[in-house]
Amino acid sequence: MRLTELIGKEIVNIFDGARLGVVGESDLAIDPDTGQIQSIIMPRRTNLLNMWMERQQLVIPWEAIRKIGSEVIVVDLDQTNPRLSRYAL
Repeated sequence: MRLTELIGKEIVNIFDGARLGVVGESDLAIDPDTGQIQSIIMPRRTNLLNMWMERQQLVIPWEAIRKIGSEVIVVDLDQTNPRLSRYAL
């Protein structure tokens, strides 16, 4: 899959139905040896409480991606309890 095919797709978490953002507003971690995508790094949306704090990020491991559709990328992340999640954030 090419990066240009991912740009503009919205990321939705199947675990809780939350919209996490759009690829294009995010960064990708790529393995320099293989060229494969390791994770998608999404900036957390800011609100009034955390606007002055350090900018946080949500790392979505490539293994958490369940389906890539024509408009949406479906992921499976339990953000409520990272220790019990199948994918450490």
